[in-house]
Amino acid sequence: MARPPALKLAEVLAEIRMSTSAFYRLRARGQAPRMIKLPNGELRCRRADLDAWWEACERDTPGWR
Repeated sequence: MARPPALKLAEVLAEIRMSTSAFYRLRARGQAPRMIKLPNGELRCRRADLDAWWEACERDTPGWR
């Protein structure tokens, strides 16, 4: 079974509607989705990691529904 391709950083940013600078601030605080750094320096995010991050954000937000 083939592994689904990981999302590029631009795709992640578009989905979560966040600027690059805001994302890197979040990442510096350890609050961003888990990312994979490729040998060429580019970042990728697995779909499962992004979905898990979304779920954690929803659980941590009081009154969210």
